[in-house]
Amino acid sequence: MSFSRRTLSLVTVLIVLGGLSAGVWWRLGGSAAPDSADGEGGGEVAGGVDLPETTGGSQFSTDVPQPVLGAEVQLDTLWIRVGAAGQAEAFRRTMVNAQVAGVIQSVPIRENQSVRQGANLLLVDTTEYALGVAQAQADLLSAETDYRQLVLFDDEIDDPQVRAERERIARSRSGVDQREVALRQAELQLDRTQTTAPFGGRIADVRVVQGQHVTAGTELMTVVDLDPIKVEVQVLEAELGFLDEGRRAEVTFAAYPGEVFEGSIETINPVVDPESRTGRVTVLLSNPEHRIKPGMYAEVSLDAEALPDRVIVPRSAILERGDGIRRKMLFVYEPNGSNGVAKWRYVNTGRESDTHVEILPEGQEQGMVAAGEIVLVDGHHYLAHDTPVRLVENVAAEGGRPGR
Repeated sequence: MSFSRRTLSLVTVLIVLGGLSAGVWWRLGGSAAPDSADGEGGGEVAGGVDLPETTGGSQFSTDVPQPVLGAEVQLDTLWIRVGAAGQAEAFRRTMVNAQVAGVIQSVPIRENQSVRQGANLLLVDTTEYALGVAQAQADLLSAETDYRQLVLFDDEIDDPQVRAERERIARSRSGVDQREVALRQAELQLDRTQTTAPFGGRIADVRVVQGQHVTAGTELMTVVDLDPIKVEVQVLEAELGFLDEGRRAEVTFAAYPGEVFEGSIETINPVVDPESRTGRVTVLLSNPEHRIKPGMYAEVSLDAEALPDRVIVPRSAILERGDGIRRKMLFVYEPNGSNGVAKWRYVNTGRESDTHVEILPEGQEQGMVAAGEIVLVDGHHYLAHDTPVRLVENVAAEGGRPGR
């Protein structure tokens, strides 16, 4: 039996349509997986309080303890700090000037050299000034000869008052008094040909060389005292009232990134700049190795307001979780065998410093963290409640996920 071309085409279309319909049915119904049980990301802890959902918590569903860094909860004074920028200045600094005119005979020092008080810094040619002393001595000797002639027979006078008056007149006529003053001046000028250090320190900005002619007042070099060293900062007038002399200061320098230098507030200028509305605060730092140099840029943090007997944790311990309303929480380390587990708690925070946060007892749903407990401060951003953890010194080195 034969079929027409039209009939064969119609049969082929029906077969294709049937195959497509079977495929759609299989994809929509026949291969559907069984319904899985609904689950909440947060779960519950003892007491029936819902826990916040954890981003990426499924990554830590393993029983392998995650490396984390912990810090102890402290009951201590929380210092609210004032920050400001400034620069280092020498504790003492002076420009050394030439005191006499002449040709420089020697400059026995160089820049950055350490010198003691009284050390020789520079010598001007002494020839002219030594001659001046010799001339003054000769003039004085001549005047003393004239004086002795004038009082040659005064020892025969019985009245002491008369003798004293004749002696005074004789000294004036002979010029002894004037010659004695001239000799002292000449000796002083000779002494001034040698320039000495006014105090111990280091030499900076040497401006002259051997053989150069200078006049009185010519700037020669600078002497700076670098231990201790000052850091001067400008603090806003609204914050000056919180500061007191003697309080602690922490200083960092761009030249030494990551290193903190501790000092204290030395002085607080009582005058406020009317243009910048700031007051100058001087911080004093120990600088025995002279690492800190005048002019270095500094970031300064000053102890201002003191809040005693506060429960405080590092700022890095505080996290925020929750959809919509963000709630503050932290993880507490709970020992479990050789390692431990991370237990989260909602917390109510108070005042904050640059490094720490106050935990308030009011409004706690899970209870107050206590001094001595360990809170997690690194490697804890992606943990879930009851995640096994182990305390380490360096989260990244142990293969964990350090904080952002």
